Amino acid sequence: MKLRTKFSLIAATLLASSLAQAADKTFVNCVSRSPTGFSPALVMDGISYNASSQQVYNRLVEFKRGSTEIEPALAESWSVSDDGLTYTFNLRKGVKFHTTKDYKPSREFNADDVLFSFQRQLDPNHPYHNVSKATYPYFKAMKFPKLLKAVEKVDDHTVKITLNHPDATFLASLGMDFISIYSAEYADKMLAAGKPEAIDTTPIGTGPFVFAGYQLDQKIRFLAHKEYWNGKADIDRLIFDIVPDATTRYAKLQAGSCDMMDFPNAADLDKMKTDPKVNLLSQPGLNIAYIAFNTEKAPFDNVKVRQALNYAVDKKAILDAVYRGAGVAAKNPLPPTIWGYNDSITDYEYNPEKAKQLLKEAGFENGFETDIWVQPVVRASNPNPRRMAELVQADWQKVGVKTKLVSYEWGDYIKRTKAGELTAGTYGWSGDNGDPDNFLSPLLGSENIGNSNYARFKNADVDALLAKAIILSDKGERAKLYEQAQVIIKEQAPWINVAHSINFAPTSKRVEGYKQSPFGYSYFYGTKIID
Repeated sequence: MKLRTKFSLIAATLLASSLAQAADKTFVNCVSRSPTGFSPALVMDGISYNASSQQVYNRLVEFKRGSTEIEPALAESWSVSDDGLTYTFNLRKGVKFHTTKDYKPSREFNADDVLFSFQRQLDPNHPYHNVSKATYPYFKAMKFPKLLKAVEKVDDHTVKITLNHPDATFLASLGMDFISIYSAEYADKMLAAGKPEAIDTTPIGTGPFVFAGYQLDQKIRFLAHKEYWNGKADIDRLIFDIVPDATTRYAKLQAGSCDMMDFPNAADLDKMKTDPKVNLLSQPGLNIAYIAFNTEKAPFDNVKVRQALNYAVDKKAILDAVYRGAGVAAKNPLPPTIWGYNDSITDYEYNPEKAKQLLKEAGFENGFETDIWVQPVVRASNPNPRRMAELVQADWQKVGVKTKLVSYEWGDYIKRTKAGELTAGTYGWSGDNGDPDNFLSPLLGSENIGNSNYARFKNADVDALLAKAIILSDKGERAKLYEQAQVIIKEQAPWINVAHSINFAPTSKRVEGYKQSPFGYSYFYGTKIID
């Protein structure tokens, strides 16, 4: 009797364990590469945001799932002064930070955390300002150092932010990843322990998922935040499986070992559309793939050379070979899906003879030799940077410009670009707040030379139009100014605007409720798994 009881207990325990495992919902996201970091204030790429701010952190305001519309998050409400300079945020109460095996918070989220998150980036004398060799690229790209006059704690649940001038994009900008809210208490404890960099490598936030570990170039693990202020996620475990090869990612999706994959091969899209094991989600991307010229470096400091090389590129051939129907030709830095887009602009046609004539006028009748830099990673805007560069190389060869393709590791690629070493190269951008300024100012405003203005383009008229537009509240008036700026940019040709891609999200059939972000990010709160 005792032996039978013992076996019954063992069987019951095994059954309970089996049921618990079955109830445990694990979502595996197959991604193309490792993040450059886990601290959204320090990075400026979607892969890193997906692995940090989109899962681990919250912001004062956030974008509704699948939308560019903001909604309350860590701030439940706010008010704006009549002059547009003072924003008062009423913070949400009862918000809990993550607890891990190495850290347990002693208090809930409050105004101190907001101040820490802003002041670390804003104040050069802040104890964390130089930790992790931080440069705060997006904070600078959005001109926050000049925009923010003061960030003040009114009380534990009220923060007042004062601007130096009105900014029509400010609320939307607060929904962006770079201004995620960190734990001031966690930072203080790590500083006291002599390891302040921990807040950037082992993130602690208030978001729907808790960071649970990273195996270099293999996997990133997250657990559902059981005390999440908006309710626990349906997913219990979230795994980012790092699989560089797109064909392998697709095979794992078909085999059921991935629930979603990023950046499918363009050649696989038609098959995915009819694959019984796959749901292929898609939407036009708020993005641009472009060739940047270093406008400070000869011969690209000559506008006729830049115009000539625009005429030399066959965009249709690139769309056919690289995008395979999953993109449209670009004529402006803004995508056609965003307001303020100037559709009246006529693009540079493919005209090699016109290109040769302009090169002759510029003093390069016999052409010249240069490099084309090739970004070493696939991004939402460009499914195959090397193939694009090869096609551009062949087109330029036809007009007498001989090129060599060069590349560097991704971090080094961006570092060298910012330092001005670029000749001409492939780049891409996805908008992050749904506003035209988020393309034009970071990418082509002279204040961002040395940061995200890779072409090092400087034009006083463009700068003046952008400065005027940002302080206006009337959307129609702002749109007119952005349209004027695009006319100048087209004529000055600091880039070859190549293509706007369609964003795809292939998922397994058991995924329900996933919504694509217009910004190309992957946010898994609200997604369900149906077995």
